[in-house]
Amino acid sequence: MASVSDAYAAAQVRMNLVGLLTAQGDVTGALVHAREAETVLEGPDADRLAANKACALARAGRLDEAHDTAARALPRLRDGHDPAALNGLLTNLGLARAFRGDYDRAEEALEEAVSVGEDAGLSHQTAMAKGNLAFTASRRGDVPRALRLFAEAEPGLTGERLAQCRFDQAETLIVAGLPGEARPVLTAALDAAMAHGYRCDVADGFLLLAHAELADGNAEQATEAAERARTTFAQQNRTGWMLLAEHVLLRARWASGERSPVLLRSAMAIADRLETGGWADAADEARIVAARVALSLGRPAGHLLAPVGRSPGPASAQIAAWHAKALERSARDDHAGAVAAVRAGLDITEEHVEVLDALDLRARAAGFASELAEFGLHLARSARELLAVEERRRAIARPVRVRPPKDPERAAALTALRALSIDHTAGTARGGVPSVPPADIADLEATIRARTRRRPSGALPPRSAEATAVAAALGDRALVELIAIGGELHAVTVADGRPRRHHLGTCGEAHREVGLLRYAARRLAGHDDPQTLTAFDGTADRLDRLLLAPLSPVLGDRELVIAPTGALHGLPWAALPSLAGRPFTIVPSAGAWLHARARTPSGGHTVLVAGPDLNHAEREVAALRRLYPDALVLDGPDARAEPVRDALDGAAVAHIAAHGEFREGNPLFSRLRLADGPLMVHDLDELTVPPGLVVLSACDIGRAAEGDAVLGMAGALLALGTATVIASVTPVRDEATPIFMTTFHQALATGRPPSQALAATPRTTATTGFLAMGAG
Repeated sequence: MASVSDAYAAAQVRMNLVGLLTAQGDVTGALVHAREAETVLEGPDADRLAANKACALARAGRLDEAHDTAARALPRLRDGHDPAALNGLLTNLGLARAFRGDYDRAEEALEEAVSVGEDAGLSHQTAMAKGNLAFTASRRGDVPRALRLFAEAEPGLTGERLAQCRFDQAETLIVAGLPGEARPVLTAALDAAMAHGYRCDVADGFLLLAHAELADGNAEQATEAAERARTTFAQQNRTGWMLLAEHVLLRARWASGERSPVLLRSAMAIADRLETGGWADAADEARIVAARVALSLGRPAGHLLAPVGRSPGPASAQIAAWHAKALERSARDDHAGAVAAVRAGLDITEEHVEVLDALDLRARAAGFASELAEFGLHLARSARELLAVEERRRAIARPVRVRPPKDPERAAALTALRALSIDHTAGTARGGVPSVPPADIADLEATIRARTRRRPSGALPPRSAEATAVAAALGDRALVELIAIGGELHAVTVADGRPRRHHLGTCGEAHREVGLLRYAARRLAGHDDPQTLTAFDGTADRLDRLLLAPLSPVLGDRELVIAPTGALHGLPWAALPSLAGRPFTIVPSAGAWLHARARTPSGGHTVLVAGPDLNHAEREVAALRRLYPDALVLDGPDARAEPVRDALDGAAVAHIAAHGEFREGNPLFSRLRLADGPLMVHDLDELTVPPGLVVLSACDIGRAAEGDAVLGMAGALLALGTATVIASVTPVRDEATPIFMTTFHQALATGRPPSQALAATPRTTATTGFLAMGAG
């Protein structure tokens, strides 16, 4: 009897070793112990062993076996009285389903695991289940939900589970198009995994690092990381996961420019092995690579794409699949089929971005379809078709937003950042070392970004503009929408109800001239210099000949609605001779212009704000008070960020004279300096009814980033519902603005629309950067 008891106790020890050895990377040893223990253990112990074995099988890449092992034990555990074992089994079952691409059933199992853990008070196990639920949400593209769940899970995790959670968060950042932000998260988690001997997680981490490098355009570094992952998987006998490393190596070869018959054969073979191994999503991606290589070699590809799409897969892969199908149909001269494939891919993109609220996530997610959309532009055979594809592309990247839910913690972080920012600015101004470490400011900015990205979507579904609707709204105006197609710059004009297509030149030439003009404008903002002024005028003439002169037979002297593209969003358009004295407005897209015009004018108050340390600001606001005697004036110590933000709510007209700063690489932290610190783009989310007209008398604050997503203060105001923004895309000469702004508001007071009032205001090079944006 004692020997039977000893054998059973030894089997229980083996059961516990399964999980320990799996974490250490000895999956083979873990499964040996599982096989020996399962011949002895009975009842609840056998079911607990099944949970551990399912985990080991999943880490080995034997997904079908992992799923079946967990599924067989599940009914017994549900009938039993061991919530910890049931929670663990459901977690492993959900993870196996997620790896197989069965996201609906994965969420079902993981939500049950969370419920079981919460009911039993199992905080650590509940956190593990939530972390895996976040992983599943990320895999299906719901980034905000994934980030919320990760934030809930992480405080309850320690050791290996915390490292795994951070790896999964890094994957979510990669999925969201933020590989640069994923890299430091990955590096820290890898260091922790190596320090604690979590060898399984180390291999997984190298694989994720390869994905991050590939997403960031670093094919060579991706290859290096994937090779390390494959070697480590081989050492651990995790043959199923070796396939995923081979998959990344395949994609890196494609990204590096290889288009060879050898790559075609490799892609086809890897796709078959991935399919057999249960990695359906990766198999589809390998087939897409195979199809793209085949098409580049002039070979048929339809048979390679036929199996693609049987599992939903991540949005990026679905978009890539439709792109490949569009290319394949075009190669067969099936123009209608190619156009339909582009539309289907853009449908997927729209569905993907609809769950995103944060403007930066939206812009990055729209980028997944950039190659597809450009091919759609190539396919367009008429001006009407070209405008339709371009407008749809821009609508995906630029949401029409409704007010997001309040977030007290985010608001508190904004307040804290304001306080630190003013201390940092004061220390810098004194010429000493700033009293606030930059890391503290960076941490607060990271908190604000994170909480913003977790919000459920406050965006309405994308709505693109049709040429007919645009033509009807234009009346006597004309639209100029600039479009980049494969390095060439095109324009679609709509005038007299008719859309027309024009080829203008190269994008490189336009971008080079814009850079030269902006450089000259910066120099002239500091001081007059005849040589720089000559260069400025010459560059403006060349840009005018490139962008507008070819269109003059169509445009005549009409008022214009101009939708730039790329670097042209930062062009001080008023410098172009064709626009001297002509009313025009700059818009993110024709659809954005229609939306801005649709805002119903309503009564409201006027707000005048003078920021600190700006010599002209109080003089400028004092002059405007005579035009707006009933205005709410905030100056001196009253010009604080939150009172100013609150005063903007529901205003008809808001004028802010302050130092402005556009944040390169971080446009949603662009700011206006006020008495208690900066008013940032993130603050604007708190507005219930944004002002109808906002005038920002500040340097650079009209600039934007992320291409046609137009991220910045002016772009955010338009997305929130402001009809028109007057702002500068270049530095301005402080002493020139009071007269300029007073004259503009005097013209506005006569009843002219903002774009016409701005056109009637005399300019110098010091005020050339001010543009009307939006409805105009």
